[in-house]
Amino acid sequence: MTDTLRERILLEALTEIPVTGFTDAALSNAAARTGLSKREILDAFPHGPASLVEAFSHWADARMAEMQQAREAEKRIRDRIASAVRARIEVLAPHKEAARRAAAFLAQPQNTMMATRLTLRTVDAMWRACGDRSSDFSYYTKRATLAGVYATTLAYWFSDSSEGNQATWTFLGHRIDNVMQFEKFKRDAQDALAKIPGPLKFFDALRRGNSR
Repeated sequence: MTDTLRERILLEALTEIPVTGFTDAALSNAAARTGLSKREILDAFPHGPASLVEAFSHWADARMAEMQQAREAEKRIRDRIASAVRARIEVLAPHKEAARRAAAFLAQPQNTMMATRLTLRTVDAMWRACGDRSSDFSYYTKRATLAGVYATTLAYWFSDSSEGNQATWTFLGHRIDNVMQFEKFKRDAQDALAKIPGPLKFFDALRRGNSR
């Protein structure tokens, strides 16, 4: 089954999800409206509701990347990351209740691995949409850090009723500021440590001083 048809089924199911949640019923009702058989739905979503959650996450990742690409490129990496996180949430905004139910589904203990995999895929898509092509150790640290920023911002957004989600964007700005301050502290600490002689050099200098 093509991705286009899978997306069509997903969008049909999204009208059901605020009521039924990510369930077999949501898929069955979507199948009825699209004229597809249960066999075709099973082929598209072999793991039922879990496949539907996964499709929703992948769809949001793709829309985020498209939105980010269409926006004027920001010069500062901080602004590019904030824009990507905001774009991901703006994609979800018309389906806020579905996004809330997806988060609840992924929060179940049996779905921990799936939640981790989808989160890592999302933050990787964000970094790539921002132009990051790193392949060294920073690849992992960047994505782990962004996962924390995105998860807390998403949780905040679920309870945000401010006009235009302004409270969420302010929260996002503060979270990124905190991360940037930590990164500066880490770089300063690394620079300072690089200037400190290693233990062997220190003791060697001490030995030579005592022998005079």
